[in-house]
Amino acid sequence: MDFDPLMLARVQFALTAGTHFLFVALTLGLATLVALMQTRATLARGGAAVVRARMVRFWGQLYVVNYAVGIVTGLVMEFQFGLNWGGMSSLVGEVFGAPLAMETIAAFFIESTFLGLWIFGWDRLNRWVHLGLIWVVTLTAYASAYFILVANGWLQRPVGHVMEGGSARLVDVGALLGNPTAVLAFGHVLFGGLLTAGFFMAGVSAFHLLRRTAEVEFFRRSVRVGLVAVVVSVFPVVVFGGMQFAYLQPTKGGATEQGLAEQARFVERFGPGDYLPPGLATVGEVVMMATWGLMALVAVAGLVKLPFGRWLVRGRVFHVVLLVAVPLPYVAMLAGWVFREVGRQPWMVYGVLKAEDALSKVDPGWITASFVVFTVLMAVLTVVNGWLLARFARRGPQGVQLGAAPPAGSAAESAPALTPTF
Repeated sequence: MDFDPLMLARVQFALTAGTHFLFVALTLGLATLVALMQTRATLARGGAAVVRARMVRFWGQLYVVNYAVGIVTGLVMEFQFGLNWGGMSSLVGEVFGAPLAMETIAAFFIESTFLGLWIFGWDRLNRWVHLGLIWVVTLTAYASAYFILVANGWLQRPVGHVMEGGSARLVDVGALLGNPTAVLAFGHVLFGGLLTAGFFMAGVSAFHLLRRTAEVEFFRRSVRVGLVAVVVSVFPVVVFGGMQFAYLQPTKGGATEQGLAEQARFVERFGPGDYLPPGLATVGEVVMMATWGLMALVAVAGLVKLPFGRWLVRGRVFHVVLLVAVPLPYVAMLAGWVFREVGRQPWMVYGVLKAEDALSKVDPGWITASFVVFTVLMAVLTVVNGWLLARFARRGPQGVQLGAAPPAGSAAESAPALTPTF
């Protein structure tokens, strides 16, 4: 059976990038919530400090699990640029690769280094130093997401470059970094991550409250934090998303007056062809907005219940709703990603480079083989991550290993700590 190498390469990147983004969204949101919880725990005293410190460890452990597996999915995704999209690297690699290099050097290395210090610094570092570590991790995670979106934003709206000698050369760094398609998308993703983490935290807490856990105070506080995150982020998500429509490619609207006019300009410039995106882009837009509407309803219900702690603990039907709603932000993000990326087709770089011209000149068998290997690998990683998150979440705070005291009589126990973290 013959397969279209271009379609295989596109579907492969869609699967790997979409899967990786699911990890990124939860990582961004959980990092923020964990940093805020640790700030409150550091400032608190007495019984409240103990509960909040346990919350940091529990939710921090889930964050670390998601981050660790997400790193592997990111590495898998990076291989595709050289493997399947050699034409893109040759023509626009200088511009497209610049923000990716900044993400790796200035953001990812710092983020991973300070996260390691945070993980192994429990009860060994001064509590303010330890708090500073998680905030560095959070801020560099934001920087990492921003640089990635700068690269993607340039694919959507290529600015700050000139074509010389058959390749793109960067001439305006400010235009690249300030590209509205990147800046607005960053705000959209930032609040989207917070929304994802909020639903995740509220859903896990609701699961334990449904089981009538003995940790009522722990999960009452946790479900409150999750609901506050949902309420705070659900409307900014749609605001930043709506603002991006001012910078949409004319063809993204399909066979509209603007879309057909752009189609005619492309035919005149690049020759005959279909320059309108597939209908799947419109489907993604519809699903995204419908899912957001459902999340907004849950947010309104949460806003009504937030002032009443008793309702948060005893609202059995509401707990079921929160548990079922956990996948909603994931569905909305994937649908929005389909709208953004499929709507750019047939372009790899809008108005500059077609996807068919960006494809590597390799044997189609290699592309088929990489499609199978990468798809299976990403599926396995996704299943493993879901299993690990469910396992540690189900155990509750009693099963937390992050920052746990070493076994009695161990060398680590005998080593003096600088000061308690909390």
